[in-house]
Amino acid sequence: MGRIYHVAKNGCDNGSGTADAPFRTIQQAAELAEAGDRVVVHEGVYREWVRPRNGGWNENSRIIYEAAPGERAVIKGSERITGWVRVEGTVWKVTLDNSFFPGFNPYRAPLGGDWFVAPLDYAVHPGEVYLNGKSFYEAQSLAAVCHPQVRTASPHETWGGREEKIPEQERTLYQWYCETEESSITIYANFQGADPNRELVEINVRRFCFYPERTGLNYITVRGFEMMHAATSWAPPTAMQEGLIGPNWSKGWIIEDNVIHDAKCSAVSIGKEETTGQNDFTRFRVKPGYQNQLEAVFKAQNIGWSRERIGSHIIRNNVIYDCGQNGIVGHLGCVFSEIYGNEIYNIGVKHEFYGHEIAGIKLHAAIDVQIHHNYIHHCSLGTWLDWQAQGTRVSGNIYHRNNRDLMVEVTHGPYLVDNNIFTSPYTFVNAAQGGAYVHNLICGFTDTYPVTNRATPYHLPHSTQVLGTALVYGGDDRWMQNIFIGGSEENRNYGTSFYDGSPISQQEYIEKVRSLGNGDVEQFEQVRQPAFIRGNVYLNGAKHFDRETAFAEAGGDPAVRITENGRWVYLELDLPENVLNGGTEILCSETLGSVRIPGQRFEQPDGGPLWLDRDMVGARRGAHPAAGPVEQIFPGKNKLLVWERTNDRNNQTEQMQ
Repeated sequence: MGRIYHVAKNGCDNGSGTADAPFRTIQQAAELAEAGDRVVVHEGVYREWVRPRNGGWNENSRIIYEAAPGERAVIKGSERITGWVRVEGTVWKVTLDNSFFPGFNPYRAPLGGDWFVAPLDYAVHPGEVYLNGKSFYEAQSLAAVCHPQVRTASPHETWGGREEKIPEQERTLYQWYCETEESSITIYANFQGADPNRELVEINVRRFCFYPERTGLNYITVRGFEMMHAATSWAPPTAMQEGLIGPNWSKGWIIEDNVIHDAKCSAVSIGKEETTGQNDFTRFRVKPGYQNQLEAVFKAQNIGWSRERIGSHIIRNNVIYDCGQNGIVGHLGCVFSEIYGNEIYNIGVKHEFYGHEIAGIKLHAAIDVQIHHNYIHHCSLGTWLDWQAQGTRVSGNIYHRNNRDLMVEVTHGPYLVDNNIFTSPYTFVNAAQGGAYVHNLICGFTDTYPVTNRATPYHLPHSTQVLGTALVYGGDDRWMQNIFIGGSEENRNYGTSFYDGSPISQQEYIEKVRSLGNGDVEQFEQVRQPAFIRGNVYLNGAKHFDRETAFAEAGGDPAVRITENGRWVYLELDLPENVLNGGTEILCSETLGSVRIPGQRFEQPDGGPLWLDRDMVGARRGAHPAAGPVEQIFPGKNKLLVWERTNDRNNQTEQMQ
C-alpha cells in the first residue's frame, strides 16, 4: 500500500503532505511520489506546470494524481494579470519584465515548424489573452487592435476547395497584440468596454500543465482535473509533440475524467520526443519533410520504440475543447493505445493559423490503436490517421458538424472503420488502401485518391518492427453493410461508384497483373487493386459499385439529425420501406480477409479473431443484421439513443481565479 499525499490551497510545501498538513503545490507532491503512491488534490486553482519526477513500475504499481472526490481542482498554465493602463478607448496595455516568464516566453517565439503553412508574413504566438475565460484573437498589428474588424476566411482556410465557415461566435472583436523589447514585452488588448483590472484577465505563461521533463516515466494516472491555458507550440510528427498534458515518450499512462481546454495548439499529446528530429525540414531545408519523418521511424526504433517501452496509453471519458490544433495528437508514441468515451469539439475553428496537422484526433503510426465511442463534433477535421494505421480501429464514434469527419492517408492497412455515425457533408478523405468500412451511416461524400510520390512503412503484425515501405495505389478496400446517403454537391462521390472497374477478388487482381507478361513494379502500377463491396444500402441518389451484389437502394432523403437533450445524444432519421432488403451477414476476420501489402488480416490487437456481431450501442446482431451502425432500426421514423455524457463537468462555465 503506497502513501497518500494531499495538496490544498491552504497548505504549505514545508508540511508533511498529509490530510491535516497538505502541500500547497502539486509539484511538491510530484517531487516525492513514487510507484504505488496517490496524490489527492483538493478544490482550488493551481497555477503551475506539474512535472512528475518518478513513474510507476507496472499496472499494479502506478502513481495516481487525482482531484479529490466532489471537488474542482483546476491546473492553469496562465497567470492573472492586473496593472493594465488604458491606451485609448477600449484598448489597454500592460508591460511585463522578462523575468515574469522564467525559462520560456510564449510571446517571443512565434508558432512555426514542419507543415506549418500560414501565416508566414506575420507572427502568431503560443501566448494568449483571456477575459473571464474567453480567449481573444491575436491581431496582425496594433492598429488592428485599436480598430478591429470582423474576420473573413482567408485562402488557407479551405479543405478540398471548400471554404470553412467561421462560426458566428468566432466573429469577435476581442483582439490582442504584443511588442517585445530587450528586457520586457508589452501586451495590448481591446476589452470592448470591460475593465481588465476588475475582471478576470489571464495570459498564457507556461508551455504545459502536466508533462514530464524526462522521458520514460511510465504508469501514471491523471484523473478528475480541469486543465487549461497552456502555451503549447505547433506539434508536427517530425518534432517533439507538445501537449497541455502528455506522457513524453513513456508507457502506460491513463488520462481520464478530465476537462481539458484552451491549449494554444494541442491538448493531449501521446507523441514523439525530440531526439528523433526537431523540425529539421524547416530548420535546414536539406531534404523533404517526408524524408525526415521516414527517418524518425527508424531513429525511434534505435532508441527503443517497442510495445515493451512505449505507448499502451488509455485516454478516456475526457471533455476536450477550444484548442487550435488538436484535441489528441501523437506520432510513434501512440502505439497500442485506447481512446474512448471522450467528447472532443471546437478544434481548429478559430483559424488563427493553419497547417497540415490539424484535427480533433491526429495520429501517425497508430499501430493497433483503438478509437471508439467518442463524440467528435464542430472540428475542422474530426479524425486524421496519417501513416502506418495498421491494426487501427475506429468504431462506434459519432461525427457531427465537422468540416470533414475522417481522413486516412498513406497507409496500407489493415485498418477498420465500423459502426460509426458520420453526418458531416464531407465525410471521408481516403488517400490510403487496405481499409474496411463496415456498418457505418455515411451522410456525405468521399474523396478517394492514390499517393504515388512517397513510400510509407508497414509493419510486422502487432509490432513496431518495420517490414517494408510501399507506395499507395488505392483500393484493396472493403465496403460492406453501410448505409450511404446521397447529396447535392456536383462532381462528388456519394457511395462506392468510384471503384467501378476494379477487380473483385485478390485472384482476379493477380491474374490481371500476370496477363501483362514479364516485368516487375510497372505491371502492378497498371492494374487497380481489388475492391470488396457488398450488402450496402444506397439512399437519396448515392451510387453503388458496378459489380456490387446484395445491395439495396431507394430514393428520398432520410433527414438524418443528431440531437441532444442534456447528457444524451440521439440519432434521428426516417427510412424507406426497403432499407432492410439488402443481403447481409455477420462479418468477421474470415470474411474481411487479409490486405495485400502487409499480408495481415483484420483481427483483434492480440491477434485473435474479430467478430462484428454487436452494433455501436452493444446490441447483439441477428444472423442477417441490419446495414448501418444500429441493429434495432426500422422503416419509418427512428429516434435512437447513441451516446451518453459521463463527465458531469462538461461545459463548465464558472470562472475560478
